Amino acid sequence: MNLPQDLQYTKDHEWVRIDGDVATVGITDFAQGELGDIVYVEIETVGETIESGAVFGTVEAVKTVSDLFMPISGEILEFNTALESTPELINSDPYGEGWMIRVKVTDKGDQLMSADEYRSITEG
Repeated sequence: MNLPQDLQYTKDHEWVRIDGDVATVGITDFAQGELGDIVYVEIETVGETIESGAVFGTVEAVKTVSDLFMPISGEILEFNTALESTPELINSDPYGEGWMIRVKVTDKGDQLMSADEYRSITEG
């Protein structure tokens, strides 16, 4: 399982890369592997301020639909529009081209984990 050390993770299988007051968010390699082939991403919350733990969208795979949970609190600034035509980027490059949203951080909270902490819950 690919877990970049420079990211932070949540128990709900999202990853976060914080750069100043802007965070990039996506789902982990573990999550995309569990979901299987991703066929659609729905995020209609751009411009909204959402609290940590709240649903910010959904991801649809061939056999299931899964909610996406905010790993931090903040205003959703941007949706990765490349996912509209090529949602499979989440499968092929979950930490790069498959990012989902960018967020103006208002509160990081205390739920974020290191790569090692996240690995322990996925392998435990």
